[in-house]
Amino acid sequence: MTEEQRKEPRIKIPLNVSLKYSDEGQLFAVTRDISDRGIFLLLDQENVPKIGDVVRVQVQNMGEGGEAPWVRMKVVRKESVGLGLMILDE
Repeated sequence: MTEEQRKEPRIKIPLNVSLKYSDEGQLFAVTRDISDRGIFLLLDQENVPKIGDVVRVQVQNMGEGGEAPWVRMKVVRKESVGLGLMILDE
């Protein structure tokens, strides 16, 4: 999908996030970009969630404002450099 075909604009911003994909599985990653509908995470690990998996993501280092909420997301794209995740409606 090209940038022009996207419904939501992407904002390139590096944010540290935690990704939980099972009871024991947790990864730390950095966002490449975000939008109202999802994020792309830069990952260099081989053991990552599969397309279709539902995961939870939390932005880290929020400062004095407290902890960010955990957000349910679905893996919708996998590339050599990371994963594309779509926000799931609650």
